[in-house]
Amino acid sequence: MESDGQLELYDRVAARLKDAHARVRTLQVPESVRVALTRKLLVITAATKHDLADAARRLDRLMADIDEGRLPPGQGGQSADGSP
Repeated sequence: MESDGQLELYDRVAARLKDAHARVRTLQVPESVRVALTRKLLVITAATKHDLADAARRLDRLMADIDEGRLPPGQGGQSADGSP
């Protein structure tokens, strides 16, 4: 059944979102970067209610960005590493 596939995808995305939130909490980044990443995760979480497959893709992209060090800039015009 297609609904079983959707349920499995929902379970996988929910587990990955939980892991992503835990990972963001442990990142050694300025608080403003952590807040920006948390907001992105909350947007993705909300998107799961409307388009689960798109939310999964967005989560994949966000986690790839984090893996590769592409983080949102912190407030005050500084990058995530603190340089101007």
